[in-house]
Parts: sequence; structure tokens; C-alpha cells
Amino acid sequence: MRYIPLATLLFILSFASFSAAAPTLLFDQGHGQAFTIEQKGDLHLGELAALFRIDGWQVASSPGTVTPQLLKKVDALVISGAFKPFASAEIEAIANFVQAGGRLVVMLHIAPPLVPLLHKFGVVTANGVVQEGSQSLILDGQALNFKVANLQKHPLNHDLNYFSLYGGWPLLPQGGNVHSVASTSPTAWVDLDRDKVLSLNDAVQEFSVLVTGKVGQGEFAVFADDAIFQNRFLEGENVRLAKNLSHWLSQGTKKVGVEI
Repeated sequence: MRYIPLATLLFILSFASFSAAAPTLLFDQGHGQAFTIEQKGDLHLGELAALFRIDGWQVASSPGTVTPQLLKKVDALVISGAFKPFASAEIEAIANFVQAGGRLVVMLHIAPPLVPLLHKFGVVTANGVVQEGSQSLILDGQALNFKVANLQKHPLNHDLNYFSLYGGWPLLPQGGNVHSVASTSPTAWVDLDRDKVLSLNDAVQEFSVLVTGKVGQGEFAVFADDAIFQNRFLEGENVRLAKNLSHWLSQGTKKVGVEI
């Protein structure tokens, strides 16, 4: 039998106990993501990952295919800024993961690659981004960038007056299990005919930019924009939103976190 000094044994046991207790959050980075949790540039997600770690999460990323075996190791999955679509087997694995009690967060950079995944969860989007029509909400003089102040009561919106969005896609919840929890003003519009001006062919209405839903024992959230949590924009109310997201995700940690 190999001799292990008592101090070393205590260290090993202490680390193993921490690893088993901490929930695990996985960032998918296997679908063309240009903005990752490992980098510190303006548009990356390093500060968001650091915030989650401070909040007690084990945070990891995966550069490959999403499989049932991979998801068995985690409590929550974040898909941010995917540029490539998910295979049907991956979508089924993600749906089963949520059904069994996992939590899913989707943040859109471009919507088309994620249409099949969103459809699986009862969320529809359009073929253009949202532009805000209320001048009081527009940021930096660009209608694509605006404050989202129409917030419904939900843990994600706890203690928030608004959050800032920087180019988002309209979200339409379908079915009784999906609900809008944040939306634009009624004067927002989408350039459906792509002529770059507001015209009679465009849609003008209140658009949802954050939806949540329940599937089986799990829950999911879809954000219209991934820039909300990028390093450059993770400040002020967006930090509060990120902390709320961390807390909301932790409510679904029914499994034992493991190192991956």
C-alpha cells in the first residue's frame, strides 16, 4: 500500500468535496462561435465566465458536438453566438437535457443557425433585427442599440430598471409553456423588406427580446442578443442581469456537479 502524507490526503479530500458540490456550467463553443469565455477582448465572454465562477459555478467550454454523454456531466448549458446550426441529434440531446431538469440559455448573434433549435422549444424569430422607435430608449443614436425597460416580473429581472441591448432579434413565444419577460416599446420595428428605412412593408409593434419557458423538469431562456454579456457591454444594469441569470440557473442544479 502506498503511503500518502496526511496533509496531502486532506488536501485531496477537500478538493474532491468542493468539486462534487459545485454546479457545472458548460458554454458550447463547437458551433462557429467567434466570442469565447477564454479570451479577454471587448466582444468575448471572459468576464461573464469570471462572474459565474465567483458565484460558485464550475465553468467549462466544449469545442465539439453536444451529446447526451456530455450533458450528463453538467447542470446548465449556455449557447452564445452560434454561427453554425446544430444537428438534429444535438437538438434532441439538448431537449432531453432540459426535459430531465437541466437549464438552457441561448443568446443570439445571428438567428438563422438557431431557428431549428428555437422551434424545438416553441420560440420563433424573424428575418431581421429589431430597431427601437422610442428616442428615449435609443443608445448612441443608433436604433439597433437600446434600453429594454418593458420588464415582466421574473427572477431574471429582479431589481432591474432596464438592460441594454446591442442588436437583437425579435422573439415570439408559441405555446403555453413559453412567455415573454422583456420587450421593446410598441414603436419598435423590423426592416422586413430590407430597404433600411421604416416603410409600410415593415413590422411595427412591441417585440419580445427575452423569453423563458419550461419543458419537463427543466427551464430555458432565450436572449435576443449575445452582446448583452460581452466584456465591453457587461456593465451597469447588464451586470445585475448577469447575476440574476447566475442565480436563476442555480435554481435548477439538481444533479451533482462534476469536473469536465
